Amino acid sequence: MLNSRIFALSLIAAAAFAAPAQAGVLDNVQIKVGVSGVIPDESADITVIGGDVDISDEYVPTLAIEYFFNDNVSAELLCCAAQHDVKAVGTALGTVDLGQITHFPPTVTLKYRWTNLGAFQPYVGAGVNYTHFFNEELPAGGTVTSISYDDSFGGALQAGADFKLNDHWSLNADVRKIWISTDVTIMAGATRIDANVDVNPWVTSLGVGYRF
Repeated sequence: MLNSRIFALSLIAAAAFAAPAQAGVLDNVQIKVGVSGVIPDESADITVIGGDVDISDEYVPTLAIEYFFNDNVSAELLCCAAQHDVKAVGTALGTVDLGQITHFPPTVTLKYRWTNLGAFQPYVGAGVNYTHFFNEELPAGGTVTSISYDDSFGGALQAGADFKLNDHWSLNADVRKIWISTDVTIMAGATRIDANVDVNPWVTSLGVGYRF
């Protein structure tokens, strides 16, 4: 439900982005909607109790807005939000349920695409990510009484391809590696536990695009 609301807000943002871009600017814009798998490649350094972290894989709707500087070079913004189940595993206390956390990780990449292969247009990209963590939900009756996650800046790499159906519509397949690291503060009663958590997800996407 939360992902659906954020996706709807992203569509509104896309419309707001496009509205002032009349007089030919939209000719350089492509919008893609699809589904992405957010697959964390997680690890953690946890004080006091030791152990590691386990973060669930999730599949969410996504929106991407791409602006073409020319036929080969473009910039793309990917928007999505995912809610993950989080556990500390292998600790001195065994497995500790840390509840759920939602993160919003808009990612901007500068892309280069090859256009000499007909309808098939592969590309690579690199860029930056900003991740905001919010909506922490702790399990009822657990030992953890509060938890907070710091926001993150990191790099991103991308590879994929568009398959053009005509001048406007295309199909898309894409994979990104995004580096997300957050400092987490956990309170278990009066005991403070600090953790540095690397989420570092792979984001694999399938979608459909429309170029104006």
